[in-house]
Amino acid sequence: MKLFVGLGNPGAKYAGNRHNIGFMALDRIAADHGFAPWRRAFQGLVAEGRLGADKVVLLKPETFMNLSGQSVRAAADFYKIGPEAITVFHDELDLAPGKCRVKQGGGHAGHNGLRSIHAHMGEAYGRVRLGIGHPGHKDAVAGYVLHDFAKADQDWLDDLLRGISDGAPALADGDGARFMNAVALRTAPPRSSTTVEKPVKPAPAPVAEPDTRNPMQKLLDRFK
Repeated sequence: MKLFVGLGNPGAKYAGNRHNIGFMALDRIAADHGFAPWRRAFQGLVAEGRLGADKVVLLKPETFMNLSGQSVRAAADFYKIGPEAITVFHDELDLAPGKCRVKQGGGHAGHNGLRSIHAHMGEAYGRVRLGIGHPGHKDAVAGYVLHDFAKADQDWLDDLLRGISDGAPALADGDGARFMNAVALRTAPPRSSTTVEKPVKPAPAPVAEPDTRNPMQKLLDRFK
């Protein structure tokens, strides 16, 4: 069994925030793969289902971001799941918008949700880092992550979420490379090798200028 955790803040006020991209990823997985309806448990919302051959529990903590670890710990204890079977989906300031990276273990880089999970579970769990870009100055970070995605972001955001859903069975199976390939096929699809190039139109034939010489000039030109 695997536990996929999406990080975000509960309530309609925060639903479209950049900080809630982890919730968005789990919502897409649940909808696309026929998971059971969301139910309240472990201080959060839980949905159960299968991804390929793996049974997977999806968890969206409702403790607010900086207490996410409480919810994760409660779910992990109930299902008897260790950190190695947990994958956390979270926003990542240090990645460009639409980029995605998979990581196992490591630091929390100041992310409050990860910091809380570290405190309750240690650092050995997996992460799917979802790029949202950086506002350019650390003082602007709080307002930036707690602001909704712009309309201009919707295309890349939808592609990213679709790619995550496509690759979710591979991720549950422990195949990070295949997961990343599925994401890339949505976010940076290869150009088709069967594209037919438009034929180049031939340049029009030069049009001869009319001969405006009089008969006497034509005759004289013959003897030059």
